[in-house]
Amino acid sequence: MGERHLLTGNHAASYGAKLSRAEVISAYPITPQTTIVELLSEMVASGELDARYITVESEHSAMAAVIGASAAGCRTYTATSGQGLALMHEMLHWAVGARTPVVLTNVTRAMAPGWSIWSEQTDFLSQRDVGWMMLFAETVQEAQDFVVWMYRVAEQVFLPGMVAMDAFILSHTSEPLIVHDQAAVDAYLPPFDPLYTLDPAEPRAYGGLVNRDHYFEIRYKAFEAMERAGRLLVEAGEEFGEALGHRYGPVDPFMMDDAEIVFVSAGAMTSNVRYAVTLLRERGIKAGLLRLVAFRPFPFEEVRRLLEGRKVAVLDRNMSSGHSGIFAEEIRSALSMGAAPTEVYGYVLGIGGRDIRVETVLDVADDLMSRDEPARTLYVGVKGLPIGPARADREIARLAPLEEVSP
Repeated sequence: MGERHLLTGNHAASYGAKLSRAEVISAYPITPQTTIVELLSEMVASGELDARYITVESEHSAMAAVIGASAAGCRTYTATSGQGLALMHEMLHWAVGARTPVVLTNVTRAMAPGWSIWSEQTDFLSQRDVGWMMLFAETVQEAQDFVVWMYRVAEQVFLPGMVAMDAFILSHTSEPLIVHDQAAVDAYLPPFDPLYTLDPAEPRAYGGLVNRDHYFEIRYKAFEAMERAGRLLVEAGEEFGEALGHRYGPVDPFMMDDAEIVFVSAGAMTSNVRYAVTLLRERGIKAGLLRLVAFRPFPFEEVRRLLEGRKVAVLDRNMSSGHSGIFAEEIRSALSMGAAPTEVYGYVLGIGGRDIRVETVLDVADDLMSRDEPARTLYVGVKGLPIGPARADREIARLAPLEEVSP
């Protein structure tokens, strides 16, 4: 149902906003996100999309504009990347506190300095505590569909949501895409029905000072809404499949039934991990894959059910300095309340856009199978640095770029 196109991830996100009938779009350009909002500006200018397009002087202002428009009762959308998402950080909190179901696409990009436009997840994951729902797209199709899916849930719980896709690996790569029939999307995603709207005829106070007797309760309502969002994501993902042909869920398992070693990943690198798992299976190794689709709300129950009792390698294209890879610490936290002992090994790789190839994953598999005790953080691909002590004689500098980088 729909038309097949060959589009980049960025343009797929544009169509996600168009199919969702976003009414107000505000954005500031930043590489590698810019072509998302460029295409939307063309759609608005041509009349293809009936929306108000607001140009602003910064990403901070872009988020402020869509929060205001959402409070006025409009369905709103914006997109950014890296430093732009960081500049929005203050307003991300306001979107949650104001209970505005804004949807944002973030093209994940390594944070400066040094300046980088290449893929990494740290910018996105740095926002994990602000209270937004968070999804990771693996494909161009998901870059479009997750925008629609996110609106469906966001407007039920009145919380904002962001969708991540990898810089260049997905944002600028063209893949076949089904642009869904508008009538089918309309049937799946009804018009936004706000609880309150800005109306001069019915004056209300917004964003005022809250004393200690009420603030905790206000925040608790947002926390509780995020808990409800977990169930609604599952229901809305199943209904998406019934209405539009693609079923989605908070996790995506692959060859997990009898897996003894399991890779956990998120985003576009999962395609290479999936192929590596297939190769390992051909060699008689019982490998499996668990792709994390939802990061907030975190899928605790699914993670425990699928990972307990196995040997787990968490592949993090991010790093929380002083701790470990961010997904690894979240996985360990989820499994700490489980019944069966689970070995979790954290591998940090692909930082700053470094390639994560099928061979990279196979090297991780070799290292994982050689270990008897979990290691908190193992670094993959750092020049001159082996994966860990068990493989000190086998460096993997061959996987790094050819150019040397001065300290």
